[in-house]
Amino acid sequence: MQPPFFRKELYWWKTKVKALFACIARSEPNSGLHYATAPLKIVRAQKQYMTDNMGVQYLDCVSSIAHVGHCHPQVVTAGKNQMGTLVSAQGFINDSLTKYVKQLISHLPDILSVCYLVNSGSEANDLALRLARSYTNRMDVVVFDEAYHGNLGNLIDISPKMFKRMAQGKREFVHIVPYPDTYRGPYREDDHRAAEKYVMEAERIISQATRNNRKISCFISECMIVNCGIILPPRNYFRLLYNLIREAGGVCIADEVQTGLGRTGEYFWAFEQHGIVPDIVTIGKPLGNGHPMAAVITTREIADALGEYYSTFGGNPVACAIGMAVLDVIENEKLVQSAKAVGKALLENLQLLKAKHSCIGDVRGMGLCIGIEIVEDKCSRKPATELTQAIVYRLKEDHHILVQAQGPNRNVIAVTPPMCFTQLNARSLFNSLDAVLSDCGQQGAGSTGVAGSVGVRQPRSVLSMEDLDNLEEEDVEGPEAKRPRASYDDID
Repeated sequence: MQPPFFRKELYWWKTKVKALFACIARSEPNSGLHYATAPLKIVRAQKQYMTDNMGVQYLDCVSSIAHVGHCHPQVVTAGKNQMGTLVSAQGFINDSLTKYVKQLISHLPDILSVCYLVNSGSEANDLALRLARSYTNRMDVVVFDEAYHGNLGNLIDISPKMFKRMAQGKREFVHIVPYPDTYRGPYREDDHRAAEKYVMEAERIISQATRNNRKISCFISECMIVNCGIILPPRNYFRLLYNLIREAGGVCIADEVQTGLGRTGEYFWAFEQHGIVPDIVTIGKPLGNGHPMAAVITTREIADALGEYYSTFGGNPVACAIGMAVLDVIENEKLVQSAKAVGKALLENLQLLKAKHSCIGDVRGMGLCIGIEIVEDKCSRKPATELTQAIVYRLKEDHHILVQAQGPNRNVIAVTPPMCFTQLNARSLFNSLDAVLSDCGQQGAGSTGVAGSVGVRQPRSVLSMEDLDNLEEEDVEGPEAKRPRASYDDID
């Protein structure tokens, strides 16, 4: 009979290894996991906290889809009540649909007056492409390099992040322009004409397409470019670029899937920060706080060019009830104002960390959409991909904080938590990141890979799966179950 401490350690490893093996066996071949070398099995979540199957609670700085907080009681109740009353597809009169659409478009410029409700961000962007192409009677699309707009076939075609890694390559109707990265790009933060120069690059590419008898249908982009590493474009960039696209006969699509509903703090939509009005806006994940719903909002003129459109479950009564609850929570709990205040304080403190630690090259973002770029040194700005991964793992293992790496080089730590993220949470993230980076500075870059470079526990030799399965259950005791929480008050 092994001693108690050994049995608990063994239980931990058996659970982790079995979960990993099971996940690999069941998952699609190319599906991704957060923390792939030590995946988490999350069993419950509330507000800005997630709990794994070992009872460990984590501060969630990743799940932007849980926009108003995991399992928000008001949202859960709205969905449960409606599900117990009526679940139906489109084709029937539905008061909640009309009410929800009016509530949603009230947050948009008046010209954006037609709303389509669908089931995912990918479906929304696919419909936006159809609208643009129907209206312009053109095919070609302008996108940012490394952009990602969804996993449907049409969207893979216009997502360089995806098609660059696939055999198909770039389609002839896709035109890639450089994203306006003033930290790593050719025109940087000390160049007062950076916006104009990046737009001139786009103009050169569009002019070349025109000379090749290609006609631009649309330009689609995020207005804070999250997938490229949370890039905040220079002042006037989007205003100039939108003018260029419209002069070329195209329309402008704002992909607000990751930045809409007040995440940037200053405004309800990221495009408002730039003083522009898109022709089409798409929004997905945050609308339903995790429930599958999305929307496309456009002008009457563009909508009329499409003709009839039907989505079986888009705008169903359950989705509308949940959507209205999410909008109510954003307003009643003043989450946009909170994102602005918390984000401002966090950015200011992260700038202090940037001054203190040589591996932080840049800190950027707005509200609760923040990027921390990790570099080998501030002079060369060389991406420190391996170090970034180590920091991400160390925050999880030692401080129970979940973040993720973004950007083409996977060296930007992205902070995109639920909107209920507090000043106390921001302070916890700041202190934990400071501790990890300080430890990194003391140890120096090691030669033992990601784990060794900042002192993350190296995986110990473990028994085989066959050995684990042969263990007697009484010899592998798990931890005592934690008391279930009755309300949010129990968390804080």
